[in-house]
Amino acid sequence: MTYQSSDGQQEHVWATSWGVSTRLIGTMIMVHSDDKGLVCPPRLAPNQVVIVPIGRKDDWEKVLRASDEIKARLDATVWSGATVRAKVDKRDRESPGFKFNDWELKGACMRVEIGPRDLEAGQCVIVRRDNGEKVPVSLDEICDRVTTELTAMHDSLFQRAVEMRDANTRRVDTWAEFKASFEGEGGGGFIVAHWDGTAETEDKINDETKATIRCIPLVPLATSDAEPGVCVYSGRPSKCRVVFAKAY
Repeated sequence: MTYQSSDGQQEHVWATSWGVSTRLIGTMIMVHSDDKGLVCPPRLAPNQVVIVPIGRKDDWEKVLRASDEIKARLDATVWSGATVRAKVDKRDRESPGFKFNDWELKGACMRVEIGPRDLEAGQCVIVRRDNGEKVPVSLDEICDRVTTELTAMHDSLFQRAVEMRDANTRRVDTWAEFKASFEGEGGGGFIVAHWDGTAETEDKINDETKATIRCIPLVPLATSDAEPGVCVYSGRPSKCRVVFAKAY
């Protein structure tokens, strides 16, 4: 594809099929979320930390000031190349429990709970979205602890996703195994198998199983995947294994 530039020359466009669009966002939601709602990796989350002040009328202003102070400190704290994205939930018509559930649903990575008793003790409570653990933290250490937990959460989500992918990836060598992997409404996860490189074979595989080639890895998932073999369908020579799956 070319276009005429401002100086009258024909130039090639810069194009890619890997735009950050609804497909990538949908994948992120499906891989990481749970029955409570969205779980968003910290580097991508619009709200990394939500501070929930807890207190009755007499304590409200005092707790609110402390919450704003925590936010100001987090706003000046750098994590993963940017300042921490923090928010104070100042809604006074909603209960703390409602706010907890609301932010879990929306995918905030971490919740900071602070009330009058916490202020007296010089601490607050932080709760990570991915594991739900409640940990008391000194107010003096809140910024360091938040960045530590954001890193731990990000790494944990990534590792859990890799383990889920690996647990649902199988290598097969026969057509009977391949076909059985995609029976029923479900469908086998990822199947890594040899393919003879022809569109004809890919079309026949799709006709019989509804599976298509999802990826021809530039870097093999396993060293042996790059070794030549025999096509799982046609029996003809195959240069390497490719990744098959059903599309939904």
